[in-house]
Amino acid sequence: MARYWPTVLLAGVLAGLGLYLYFIELPEQRAELVTATQAKQILPFEQAQISALRVRSHSGEVVLSQTPGHPWGITAPIQTDADQRQVQALLRALVTGKVSRLVETHPVSLTPFGLDHPSTVVTVTAGDREETLSIGDAGPLSSTLYVLRASDEAVLLTDLAPKDFLNRTLLSFRRKELLQFNQQETEQLRLTYPTTEMVLYGIEEKPKKKWKIRYPIEAEADRTEVQALLFRLEDLKALAIVDPGPEREKLAPLLTKPKVKVTVHAAGTDQVVRLFQPDPASGEAYAQTAQDGPIYKISPSVIKELTKDLFALQDKRLLGAETGDIALLSIKTRDEQYTLVHDRDGWMLEDQPNEKLRQDVADLLVSRIVNLPAEERILKQAGPLAPYGLVAPVAEFIATGKNGRVAGRLALGNQSGGLVYAIGQRIPGVFQVRPDLLTQIPSRLALLASGPATPP
Repeated sequence: MARYWPTVLLAGVLAGLGLYLYFIELPEQRAELVTATQAKQILPFEQAQISALRVRSHSGEVVLSQTPGHPWGITAPIQTDADQRQVQALLRALVTGKVSRLVETHPVSLTPFGLDHPSTVVTVTAGDREETLSIGDAGPLSSTLYVLRASDEAVLLTDLAPKDFLNRTLLSFRRKELLQFNQQETEQLRLTYPTTEMVLYGIEEKPKKKWKIRYPIEAEADRTEVQALLFRLEDLKALAIVDPGPEREKLAPLLTKPKVKVTVHAAGTDQVVRLFQPDPASGEAYAQTAQDGPIYKISPSVIKELTKDLFALQDKRLLGAETGDIALLSIKTRDEQYTLVHDRDGWMLEDQPNEKLRQDVADLLVSRIVNLPAEERILKQAGPLAPYGLVAPVAEFIATGKNGRVAGRLALGNQSGGLVYAIGQRIPGVFQVRPDLLTQIPSRLALLASGPATPP
């Protein structure tokens, strides 16, 4: 047993050393690390603890506050909604900002650091604690700022970015979005013009919502156009805000007849915005969301982007039938004439049912015919067709539905200005379309699986 005593003693020493490291040395190191980390923090607060901000600059003072479970709001100089992104960005900058170097405590002069007349002073409140930071000049690097911390009268060189603190005004912190809605929850869209009105409603379908025009006609809507309209409304922001007061009273008489009034019905609630352009030559455009509310200055381009005619919002595919609804599709050109029949196995030729077709070629042809959109409208209603080469068309397509009735028609005529005249069943009138389809109609031979390959 005596020969094992050195080993036992060594094990005891190592165990004691381990306990010392675990209970004494490591906690001290952790405490030192925490202290060092805290020393590098500009603020001792966590973002979730902050309940109020006071931002003072050369343009005035803005006071913001938040109560648990509610968004940030502006309480002075006016009471209104705050721009949540702007507030959160400022908070993140403050709580993640680090001290690069302690420059001086109790400085004799603040002038060398631009702190004698700071550009911005931010007071942060977290519960019963408060800290004030004065923002001075940029440091040796453009991405640094000198900051005076009031609690210890220390001048700090920080990694704060000037962009987060300079030129902060009331407008910077105000909510500038005129409308707040979820596009997926939008059920109806109403566009009211001085002489007409359009009403669109959404239908939940997978994978994407389908839109229809309810008024002044019942028709399919152009999903891409409607989505672009909704995105523009979501992104509608004020460039400036005129609150109730003398300036607003002076401007209000000019804003009596809106170019368009937009009503968005989403989640059971209506939101309304009126758009005005009293003098197009001046380049000024305005908006209102309430008769007695602020007047918002907006980009003039918004007026054009939100002023849509019926044709722009209609589904401009001319044939008038969907691929899944077609049982027969007749194709007639000056060189070819055949009818495609669709069954559960795919497409086949009506007069050659036993011949195997190239399904990819047939599918592509049908898709091109079904989805051919009008580019320009020539006549709103049907008129003389001879001038457009549509009495004896260059190409004609007739779709028959599963019920045996004609589901869609499309005829292509003469070319003019790089486009082809066309008429279809979906929209009345004469239109122009791109000429590509005329060169993309495969011959009967090219459709056959045994036939020659055709370019896409």
